[in-house]
Amino acid sequence: MTTRVGLYPGTFDPVTNGHLDIVARAAGLVDHLIVAVAANAGKGPLFTLEERVEIVTAEMDDLSAQLGTSIEVRPFDSLLMNFCRECGANLIVRGLRAVSDFEYEFQMAGMNARLAPDIETIFLMASERCQFISSRFVKEIGRLGGDISQFVSPAVKSRLDAKFGSGDRP
Repeated sequence: MTTRVGLYPGTFDPVTNGHLDIVARAAGLVDHLIVAVAANAGKGPLFTLEERVEIVTAEMDDLSAQLGTSIEVRPFDSLLMNFCRECGANLIVRGLRAVSDFEYEFQMAGMNARLAPDIETIFLMASERCQFISSRFVKEIGRLGGDISQFVSPAVKSRLDAKFGSGDRP
């Protein structure tokens, strides 16, 4: 039997409860899930690649233990389809929050299918409670002193507070 290896790529700057929701649901569809943290310097991430890998790894260790599923975290800075082949992934997982996500994701899935027709892309709709969460909004709210505790784990909130110098805020 073929092992189903899924790859969930993203910048994860920071990893949110929405990402964790997609990971938890994707983990049930594959034998092994790789959470691929993209270098993506073009997006000007708040956290370095090394910090993001560290943060995501801590979150995945907790989630993997809860789910009893094999979840691995790996950084990458290459063409996604080449990275999939390098990892032995035969499935790409993408999360969709809104119709606006669909157009971009649909185009990317089409390009990826042309580059590697043997690697399938699946889309998971964000759960109702996570549809509005985005890393960009979490960072903006946190930077301005708002309460982000409902959007990220306590550990991620602590890391964001440290970045923004807001450890003394509620």
